[in-house]
Amino acid sequence: MKVTTDWLLSIEALQDVPAPQLQWFIDNSDNIFLKQGDFLMEPGKAMDATYIMVEGTMRMYMLQNKEIREFVSFSPKDIMGYLPFSRGKIGNAYGEVMTDTQLLSFPATKIPEMIRTHFELTRALVHILTNRVRNFTALQQQNEKMMALGKLSAGLAHELNNPASAIVRGAYSLKKHLHSVRKTFQDIVDIKISREDVEIVNNLIWRLLNEKEKPTLSMMERSDLEDDMVDWLDDHNISNAQDVAENFVDFGVSIAEVEEFLKHIPETYTDSVINWVNNNLVTEKMVQDIEGASKRIADLVGSVKNFTHMDQGHDKQYADIHDGIKNTLTMLLYKIHKGGIEFKKDFDKTLPPVKAMIGELNQVWTNLLDNALDAMEPAGKGILEIKTRRDKEFVEVSIIDNGPGIPDNIRSQIFDPFFTTKPIGKGTGLGLDVVTRIVKQHRGSIKVNSVPGRTEFIVCFPIDG
Repeated sequence: MKVTTDWLLSIEALQDVPAPQLQWFIDNSDNIFLKQGDFLMEPGKAMDATYIMVEGTMRMYMLQNKEIREFVSFSPKDIMGYLPFSRGKIGNAYGEVMTDTQLLSFPATKIPEMIRTHFELTRALVHILTNRVRNFTALQQQNEKMMALGKLSAGLAHELNNPASAIVRGAYSLKKHLHSVRKTFQDIVDIKISREDVEIVNNLIWRLLNEKEKPTLSMMERSDLEDDMVDWLDDHNISNAQDVAENFVDFGVSIAEVEEFLKHIPETYTDSVINWVNNNLVTEKMVQDIEGASKRIADLVGSVKNFTHMDQGHDKQYADIHDGIKNTLTMLLYKIHKGGIEFKKDFDKTLPPVKAMIGELNQVWTNLLDNALDAMEPAGKGILEIKTRRDKEFVEVSIIDNGPGIPDNIRSQIFDPFFTTKPIGKGTGLGLDVVTRIVKQHRGSIKVNSVPGRTEFIVCFPIDG
């Protein structure tokens, strides 16, 4: 197809460009033809021309986790490629031809002349550039949020799975255990002892079930106590000696206590009473396990709620800065454990409540902590430090990792939009851009100090907003 000025004027973005300028554009352009499956653009390849799609279709995509993520498609009369005043001269995506395509290719070397001599044409192309940047930024910001959400949800799924499984196992075991209570009850009903002795039995069980501090034993200490208890129980013809011994040691019951206890029980009923006490302890242990797992789930859900600040408005409000940091750490707990990370904190507990948009600050902590964990990941271990302190009317939060550090040649670029050192699919280059924007909203600052083995990001903002 032959491209004319009338055809270019039918493109909405070029409607206000004088025809002589469009003719100059045509005269300085080449027609190129591509087959289906060809690539016009590839990551790392220089963008050396402005293209107008004449015929055919093309799609632009990136690879994320080895999967294709298409973000825009082009059809006839679309304009793409290098545009006036564009900072990006190297492609970061694939431009794949979907059907046989004809393009009008205007060389980038002619753009300085166009800027000097063809104002309306330049303005039209710059307008296309601003729209493209706006749309691409919105897309990448959404992508950044989805990637962050994916990381957090994967960790949460793992963290929630453990206590949820424990509850299911505990409930099943408790149900089976309660079925065995029937026989134990029959044995207990047959016992004939005085009311005073019944009171002693009840007091022992009450003490064991309500003892706040359970003994902390090493594996060797526990094994020795269990062996001694099993021998004693066998000597007194107690059935289920191994099971009883394990539970008695768990609850801190000594042989001396059992001997004192049995002074009040007729020898005929010793086995029944000991196993009845054991059943009560087993039931309590199962309920404690279910309670602990349920509390873990409730804590995780509470952390999610507080992390997103879903029950609060979006205005600044006073809150403890440490709560947001702790909630963020809860979200990243799986990644911390998986990475073999040692965590150290140095929180200034005298800090007053800080006036801030807590939900947005949590995004700051998430991005900085996630970057620190990523930096230490290749080593399979690391040390993560978080420090808070007051500097007059400001609060200062430092996040420190002992990863390889940020090379000098890229340190000045790390806060630039779309700049990333992560592989395709692991980062969009907007994490630190988001951090910078939020910190500026809080009239604060962020700086970085980095040498091999120590990278420190310092966020500083006013306490009173």
